[in-house]
Amino acid sequence: MKISTETLEAGENRFDVTLLAPSGRPRRAVLFAAGRGGHPGRYLGLLKALAMEGSLVIAPHFDMIASPMPSAADLDVRHNSLIAALNLHAPTDLPLCGVGHSIGTVLLLILAGAIATTHAREQVMGRAPRPFERLALFTPPTAFFRPPGALDGLRVPISIWAGGADTTTPPDHARFLASALEGRTAVTLKIIEEAGHFTFMNDLPPGITDPHPNRMAFLETLAAEVSDNLHAGSAP
Repeated sequence: MKISTETLEAGENRFDVTLLAPSGRPRRAVLFAAGRGGHPGRYLGLLKALAMEGSLVIAPHFDMIASPMPSAADLDVRHNSLIAALNLHAPTDLPLCGVGHSIGTVLLLILAGAIATTHAREQVMGRAPRPFERLALFTPPTAFFRPPGALDGLRVPISIWAGGADTTTPPDHARFLASALEGRTAVTLKIIEEAGHFTFMNDLPPGITDPHPNRMAFLETLAAEVSDNLHAGSAP
């Protein structure tokens, strides 16, 4: 496995992107979208596991979003950065998957065809240049997608993980998404009762106490489940 970081530009925005490449030919490209804090290094254990399993992982870095209620401008910056990283680093002959946490899941859903509406009633939309084969989403905040028709453009199979002890994005958010997509695309939902919002991160943010009694074991299981999920959608 090879890990490297480089600087890209998307309009006036300069940002870093970390690439994790498997030792052999990649089975797929995985676009990773971090949560509000924006740094994919907090998920490094997961990203390494995906690369070791055969994925080329493309993980842009973002500045932290100051407000807990992101604006359209906040989402647009991340959206444009994800597109730039995807266009430069995801070979078009590889299947494309998306993995994200929290606000990162909102960006992936937008790229897959959903329309987000912010707290200020601003709409954000913009598809990826090619379709995703599968999405794996951790603790998705789905208040962005409550207006009628917001999810009509989604056709990608989606797997969702949520924390039963998550007070930031309670599991009802994930239940809404699974219910809204029922009959439109394949959706699976797994609620981990002892997990909180940050349990899905290998490196917790400063000052955060996680409720899970064995987070390291859970993260190993999560990495294996995500790898299996992405592999299930790939061509042999």
